[in-house]
Amino acid sequence: LPTGIQDATGSTKQMAWSRYGQLLAFTDCSGYTTRYEYDRYGQQIAVHREEGISTYSSYNPRGQLVSQKDAQGREIRYEYSAAGDLTATISPDGKRSTIAYDKRGRPVSVTEGGLTRSMGYDAAGRITVLTNENGSQSTFR
Repeated sequence: LPTGIQDATGSTKQMAWSRYGQLLAFTDCSGYTTRYEYDRYGQQIAVHREEGISTYSSYNPRGQLVSQKDAQGREIRYEYSAAGDLTATISPDGKRSTIAYDKRGRPVSVTEGGLTRSMGYDAAGRITVLTNENGSQSTFR
């Protein structure tokens, strides 16, 4: 794995890796370092930026991301169906965004703040109709 990259301007970026190939630290060309932490399953659980900004992630037993929290304690939560599809995102202020899927696992609608955007598909699984939150439709061929 690369430990450094130098671009055409001579700026250098440096990386440090774990023995498992996980990025542990990245130093940008300005000298700012971002550090990464992982749990025993290899999932990223923390990101620490030099400016004092950190984010923390937690996972359920299925390995799905269930929350991300910043240093101020603001948390975004994620919910999943039994099939493993992301069904809801809850913002720090409690606003909920939901996603509905068809029996093939394709997202068919996203609802946020009482407004819904929906998608229709052809037999090949390509989006053919997109209806936005104000009811306007776009058709794709």
